[in-house]
Amino acid sequence: MAKTTLIILTAILLSGCFNKHGISAKYYSECEEYYDLQGYYHKKCGEDDIITYKKIGDAFKEKEPEQKANVW
Repeated sequence: MAKTTLIILTAILLSGCFNKHGISAKYYSECEEYYDLQGYYHKKCGEDDIITYKKIGDAFKEKEPEQKANVW
């Protein structure tokens, strides 16, 4: 019973760290949104993410196996 409670509490406490960009210390990423003088929309998000989903995906991509030289 204690293990189940501990697992559930840990999941609830850590669920706020997942956002749409990745895993961070804050639930919402601080982003600066503005339009420049020509009317183009810009959005700059801070680098407060511990790890992004893009980095996770790149880490799990299969690397091409190295070709070994033929000994013969």
